[in-house]
Amino acid sequence: MNFFFEPYKIKVVEPIFFTSKRERKKILEKAFYNIFKIPANKITIDLLTDSGTNAMSEHQWSKIMEADESYAGAESFERFCEEVKSFTGMDYVLPCHQGRGAERILAEYFSKKIKNPIVPSNTHFDTTKANLNYIGAETPDFVINEALDPEKYHPFKGNMNTDNLKIFLEKYHKRVPAVFLVLTNNSMAGQPVSLQNVKETREICEKFGIPLFLDISRIAENAYFIKKREEKNKSIKKIIREIISYSDLCYMSAKKDGISNIGGFIAVKDKKLYEELSMYLILWEGFPTYGGLSGRDLEAVAQGLKEATDEKYLEFRIKEVEFLGEELSKRGVPVYKPTGGHAVYVLAERVFDHIKRENFPGQVFSIALYLEGGIRVCEIGSLMHGKDAKFEFVRYAIPRRVYTESHLRYVAEVSKLVLENKNKWKGVKLIKESPYLRHFSAEFVLL
Repeated sequence: MNFFFEPYKIKVVEPIFFTSKRERKKILEKAFYNIFKIPANKITIDLLTDSGTNAMSEHQWSKIMEADESYAGAESFERFCEEVKSFTGMDYVLPCHQGRGAERILAEYFSKKIKNPIVPSNTHFDTTKANLNYIGAETPDFVINEALDPEKYHPFKGNMNTDNLKIFLEKYHKRVPAVFLVLTNNSMAGQPVSLQNVKETREICEKFGIPLFLDISRIAENAYFIKKREEKNKSIKKIIREIISYSDLCYMSAKKDGISNIGGFIAVKDKKLYEELSMYLILWEGFPTYGGLSGRDLEAVAQGLKEATDEKYLEFRIKEVEFLGEELSKRGVPVYKPTGGHAVYVLAERVFDHIKRENFPGQVFSIALYLEGGIRVCEIGSLMHGKDAKFEFVRYAIPRRVYTESHLRYVAEVSKLVLENKNKWKGVKLIKESPYLRHFSAEFVLL
């Protein structure tokens, strides 16, 4: 039977807030048209991010009650460490408060290792790019050419362009402290990376004596795509372990595929590298056995990593995203195809084809969607990535185990209203910005 539904039952509910269109207009004005500045209790459906917005399970909540909150050597860390080692196959584990903490540590490590470093990736995400740019590193992206066509089908549009990477490293390898691979490729529409591409990237790195670092924040979702499209006879856990086996280091924001509200880690093979990174961890995150997290957080992440590899859960997770993409497409809203693992990416530039990039069509779409129906989404285009933006994306990120089919149908209907009223919008003008991650704090006026 070709039918899917949530592989869980609802035990606790949280109220949804409703506002009138008149109220939302005032809220937008007060927030200077920055969606990040809107209070959560003024949001009806929140698809801003899937990071830390997950609904935790009864097992995670029970583990929270068992937590050991000792400053050093807590039992909760031992359980966390054991689960991370099992998940990754790496011998050494450093807990971090979230992925950004890991990125800060790695950026500092690079700054002490190589002068004027260059860190290539399939596509850097905003916080990774910002941390690396902050220490003066260059951050080129090498995604495959097929990814640049939003209509063309390719099973792994998140792949590293290994030909371009090889050419680049032949010229600049002495300035490259590591190559990054992001799975799934968030900035490129949440598209997965193939196992074969990970292997090929590893081989290129070995040729030039460069380590391969993985951002595995959404690796369970990536592994599901590999199982369906590439390695049908392997389990999710085995695929994850094999992916990571080709790397020298991996790091994770456990707010994604750790199905938790906070947390993350760095896992490494080499003891010397572990000890060097530990020094930075102590400076900025905390003692090596808690790394900026409470015992409760460590327990929630450890349990979440187990649940994230459940194939029934992952099947629903991916189908839920597909469903929203199909509902949007039915209503004429242009989406990037195929849909990825955690979000649907709308092509805002096709909706607002009369708005120039300097007037941020993606941000305008986000504003219009909130005004029409109280829905919050995230611009991933020229506001977030500046001149490096390949598309004017608006990301509809779906929190794990939070929304139902009827919620997503509502999202699709409101999106249709934005499409129907597109000529009412002329764009926005940026009036205030910060030098790093400007989309978080920017302010605008309507044109």
